[in-house]
Amino acid sequence: MSFRKHNEGGWGQTLVSGLVAVIYFAPVFWMILTAFKTRQDALAIPPKLIFTPTLENFRSVFVEVTSSGEVVSTGAWLYFANSAFIAGASVLLALIIGTLAAYAFSRYPLKGNDTYLFIILTTRMLPPIVVIIPIFLLFRITGLSGTYIGIILLYTSFNLPFSIWMMKSFFDDLDREVEDSARMDGSSDWAVFGRIVLPQVLAGLAATLVFALILTWNEFIFALLLTGPETRTVPVAIASTIGGSIGVDWGKLSAMITLFLIPVFIVTFALQNQLLRGVTFGTIRK
Repeated sequence: MSFRKHNEGGWGQTLVSGLVAVIYFAPVFWMILTAFKTRQDALAIPPKLIFTPTLENFRSVFVEVTSSGEVVSTGAWLYFANSAFIAGASVLLALIIGTLAAYAFSRYPLKGNDTYLFIILTTRMLPPIVVIIPIFLLFRITGLSGTYIGIILLYTSFNLPFSIWMMKSFFDDLDREVEDSARMDGSSDWAVFGRIVLPQVLAGLAATLVFALILTWNEFIFALLLTGPETRTVPVAIASTIGGSIGVDWGKLSAMITLFLIPVFIVTFALQNQLLRGVTFGTIRK
């Protein structure tokens, strides 16, 4: 009887979880469908679930035909390359610096350690729109506006608090006896960190990487105001497709967003095992 009740409860939870997943994924599924529709099918009333798919929207993301019949590039390749380079570089820097800082806070606490950690956290308490004016003026004065270095350093600084706090929680949950034993055997602090500590927090590194990548990949305000034509990212390019004399081209917009989501899906899927371990790390004690 107890097994049956447990099994029924499990099925109930599965059904509820599946329903919630369908509700959350429905807008994404509809957007992907729209990416394969013609303009007429995308605007059809009632909406069409059965239609003849087309790849024209994906083609129009990268090339367009002028009034004279000439096929020209839209520059979308540059936007996607910029997003990949800026997000990858900033997340990697934040992960390296944040991991080292988190290990230092965890293993070599200073006097007032909690105060320093709180000060670091306060940099993420305000929404970006609040600090955009001083950052914009700073970029103008230093000449960083419209450069790769400027936007990468900015994203790195905003990802650092999250990286430090998240990685510190993983380091705090590790058993320090193994590290002490390695030091007694003659290993240096760097050897202990690289050979013993890091392999144990790979799940934390994966979880931090995914969350930081999503935050950076989707960022819009700073990218809009602090990047130039050569450093523009995909979110800014997506916003520029909205409007115009003929209204919103929903098919092209959906195609661009679909392509924009693919890298995050790939990274998350590739790291899903480590990500699950990272999210649940420390919740189960042996």
